[in-house]
Amino acid sequence: MIDWDRVAELRDEIGAEDFDDIVDAFLTEVEGTLEELPQAAGSAPDIESKLHYLKGSALNLGFSALATLCQTWESAAKRGQIDDIDLARVSTIYRSSRDEFLRELPKRYAA
Repeated sequence: MIDWDRVAELRDEIGAEDFDDIVDAFLTEVEGTLEELPQAAGSAPDIESKLHYLKGSALNLGFSALATLCQTWESAAKRGQIDDIDLARVSTIYRSSRDEFLRELPKRYAA
């Protein structure tokens, strides 16, 4: 679910303090976008845009399962095939990934 190599790479690039800020911003922004998804569901371009944003954010922070799911459904939305996109699943994968990330992160980077 989490690409820990990507997490380590990002943390090394920006430092521990900035990394914590990035994590906080990521969690806030992704949760806000997830709340907006249902309103976008009727429009292929809108849902594609939201899924694209989620995919990029997820890739940046190593949420690989979320990024993969968003990529799949972003492509479907690009083709106009939005009926099979399960927005609840996007939220479920995000929450599972978030829980794993927050549970494991302190173990990997104990002070």
